[in-house]
Amino acid sequence: MKYSHKAVYGLLLLLITVITSTSDLRAAEKDIDGRTINTVSIEGQVWMQENLDVSRYRNGDLIRHASTNQDWLDAAAKGEGAWSYYKNDSTGNKKYGRLYNWYAVHDPRGLAPSGWHIPTIKEFNTLTTALGGEAVAGAKMKSTGTSHWVSPNFAADNSSRFTALPGGMRGTDGAFIFMSENAYFWTSSESTPTISWYSVLNYHLPIVAQGSEHNADGMSVRCIRN
Repeated sequence: MKYSHKAVYGLLLLLITVITSTSDLRAAEKDIDGRTINTVSIEGQVWMQENLDVSRYRNGDLIRHASTNQDWLDAAAKGEGAWSYYKNDSTGNKKYGRLYNWYAVHDPRGLAPSGWHIPTIKEFNTLTTALGGEAVAGAKMKSTGTSHWVSPNFAADNSSRFTALPGGMRGTDGAFIFMSENAYFWTSSESTPTISWYSVLNYHLPIVAQGSEHNADGMSVRCIRN
């Protein structure tokens, strides 16, 4: 069967339009609060390129804002999801996203935006392996320089474009610690009914480490596409 040049040209234009429309749709993807979701693809996984910063669950319900230590403790005592910015400073620390307790991570209403989920520890391990293993993956995930990280931000090159920022954490007592030193990321994986797994990067080593902490702690969250 023969096709005219005009027909072939028309098919090509149609294909380009479809591809462009799909790309534009991806670029315009939003979270529940209307923020654009920037992404990075790493060995078949698609990750958010920034820490989660939403005030509502996927169904639209508000997540409890624990602005005081007492609020933080009360949320934990009730097993209730809660968030805060580091030192409750939304102006200076918004770039790091919000710190969520694990009860928010685990809430059935969904902390992650539609089409996304909180990664399991296995999915974090897959990412780490794809970047060369625990001994070097952290350097490939950390944002470069010392404008956010404490010097020397050892070996950081952000070659993965994951762009991890050291948002620190909020402890079970409500205290804020380790800003600029460590980037903690909750996973959806439980260790015990009150303790769950996380991954952490730090300023003085190129590694990715894993640990488990009480569900009342507050950490950053990165989501992975379904």
